[in-house]
Amino acid sequence: MHPQRRYTLTAACPDRVGIVARVATFIADNRGWILETSHHADSDTEHYFMRIEIKADSLPFDLTEFRRRFRPIADEFAMDSRITDSAVKKRVVVLVSKQEHCLYDLLARWQSKELEIDIPCVISNHNDFRGFVEWHGIPFHHVPVTAENKSAAYAEVTRLFEEAQGDVMVLARYMQVLSPDLCARYPGRIINIHHSFLPSFVGAKPYHQAYQRGVKLIGATCHYVTAELDAGPIIEQDTVRIDHGDTVEDLVRYGKDIEKAVLARGLRYHVEDRVLLNGNRTVVFR
Repeated sequence: MHPQRRYTLTAACPDRVGIVARVATFIADNRGWILETSHHADSDTEHYFMRIEIKADSLPFDLTEFRRRFRPIADEFAMDSRITDSAVKKRVVVLVSKQEHCLYDLLARWQSKELEIDIPCVISNHNDFRGFVEWHGIPFHHVPVTAENKSAAYAEVTRLFEEAQGDVMVLARYMQVLSPDLCARYPGRIINIHHSFLPSFVGAKPYHQAYQRGVKLIGATCHYVTAELDAGPIIEQDTVRIDHGDTVEDLVRYGKDIEKAVLARGLRYHVEDRVLLNGNRTVVFR
């Protein structure tokens, strides 16, 4: 049984009286059937956030006309708004280096249709996973990155992403720091999994850092990538409890399990249009 086709309206705007009434009236006047609705008012920024799912076939017009008719409301409230169609799968370009667990997990969830996405290609700075990726029928691109060729390498990553018509770039343990230009080009469209409960233990070897500090909880963080290392808006996090008997190797093993789950949840929230940016924070309508 195929899931019900729906349009998802997301919007963020300065908070004021009448936003919900105006949007709901517009939907009702066009006989739209609301399936799910979420709202949040941020008193610190005085911004309002909403996400509304509407049964697609309840409206008397298509997506293009929906967007056209909604535009005056978006302009009236100074909304940053988007309307998407669940029938159009997000195109997810995956970047990976030499650690396979997140890549394997994402491809398994894609293949089983647990994640309703398209993966037009995988990009790596190593050739290790070419056979595995191509076995799944997915194009694999090897783009080496060295200290001398970073500018050209990231230009090629950008070209491949554009050529694939990517919606979102996922760093599935891609162990390179992206250029500021690349980060700025796709704000809110590059997702990373960091093997630490950020903002603790940024950078390399966080499990070793955590072990040396004798922490009792380790975790992983799914976040959007910005030019500042490991400091972008956080989408999802999780932790696991450890004790004095655990070795660094145990921490790494526990951590890999958390990384896979947190990245998959964060990506799901993103492709279902459940994440709205709020400065360097996020509003996540689970």
